[in-house]
Amino acid sequence: MMPQSAGLQPWATIQPMNSLDHWLEHCERLHPHNIEMGLDRVRTVLERMAFHLDCPVITVAGTNGKGSTCAMLEACLLQAGYRTGVYTSPHLVHFQERCRVHGETVQPDALLPHFERVEQARQGAAPQDAVSLTYFEFTTLAILSLMGASNLEVAILEVGLGGRLDAVNVIDADCAVITSIDLDHMEWLGTDRESIGREKAGIMRTGRPVIVSDPMPPQSVLDHGLEIGADVWTFGRDFNFTGDKQQWGWAGRGRRYSGLAYPALRGANQLVNASGVLAALEALRGRIPVTAQAVRNGLAMVELPGRFQIVPGQPALVLDVAHNPHAVAALTENLDAMGYYPTTHAVFGAMADKDLAPMLARVGPLVDHWYFCDLPTPRAATAEQLHSAWKTSNSRPGVKAGTYMDPLSALNAAVAGADPADRIVVFGSFFTVGGVLKNGTPRLDAPHLSS
Repeated sequence: MMPQSAGLQPWATIQPMNSLDHWLEHCERLHPHNIEMGLDRVRTVLERMAFHLDCPVITVAGTNGKGSTCAMLEACLLQAGYRTGVYTSPHLVHFQERCRVHGETVQPDALLPHFERVEQARQGAAPQDAVSLTYFEFTTLAILSLMGASNLEVAILEVGLGGRLDAVNVIDADCAVITSIDLDHMEWLGTDRESIGREKAGIMRTGRPVIVSDPMPPQSVLDHGLEIGADVWTFGRDFNFTGDKQQWGWAGRGRRYSGLAYPALRGANQLVNASGVLAALEALRGRIPVTAQAVRNGLAMVELPGRFQIVPGQPALVLDVAHNPHAVAALTENLDAMGYYPTTHAVFGAMADKDLAPMLARVGPLVDHWYFCDLPTPRAATAEQLHSAWKTSNSRPGVKAGTYMDPLSALNAAVAGADPADRIVVFGSFFTVGGVLKNGTPRLDAPHLSS
């Protein structure tokens, strides 16, 4: 049973909600907008909840690499024996994927009392006290409530959008990590890297470490750290890595690792993320010491679906939530390094606000057959819109393309059209990759995929 907010007498009866789906539907109806930047509403409700998180907190912001960074931090800390809590977003298939406690995805029913706690605090003591929360704000508060009740020894929080005004930023980070920064969500964060970097830098706190793992960060990030007196760790000055084809090494302030196996997460960019992870663990070593063996085991065992995930079987299947130009550039490099495939089939779905032209142009030379798909959200571009954008930019003769009603239909068509020696890449929005994972990880050497 969750503790009730002290002295709070709700003016309205909270309707009984007996499932997570019911609560999520409730959250979707509360606010007229999907996104409304600002912390005042969240802070008000959090104070009414009398919320406390009594453990070190690592907050991770950035355009790309946030999920991988959180997963590697979690894996190393679990190997060191700590009871961890992780909040990430969005999810691939099921909402509860957004929260893991001690390495396990929380059960939907475990979240129900925490949604009720947030609703009670949101309503307030009188009608005029009610606070309108967005879906993201409400669900973030519910997950924070669960984490606060889970006897954690360390909490890892991934920023949803930006940093300065994101709901996660109501919690003061003991260590902030800022991963690679690129152009995305420009409607909310600004039209250049400097503006976007300024928003990401809002997770920093005075006197506390901030790990800047982007090798070429916007100057605005460094300037904000200096302005508020944060302990800024920058790539190349405070930590760095070296590597060859067999192993890699890391050096930071007063500590070195050599002969490390490559992280289990694939892709050359993962060394940059892993370097930031080791810097964060070093910065917090006085509070949560982690042994070298825990680091080695954690990096070797880390898992994260949908990040250059290669599914065994024939044809080869690659799943990647690359949905902005920087991420698609990294995906293209990783695909190029896989070797030769006679034909590459690409299943692609994306949000309507994405900068499609550079993404399609970057990966286009590797793709021989496109399967554009609709996605189950009004924010998505339609398959026809994606197809039209591709036709405008494509200059390669002989490339085929078609449109499909959902990601799984597109994948089925790709499987039907592929030879065993070919490669299928499913990428774009979380909805795209999640759409092909909704019945579990597909086996392409099975007779067929169920829809």
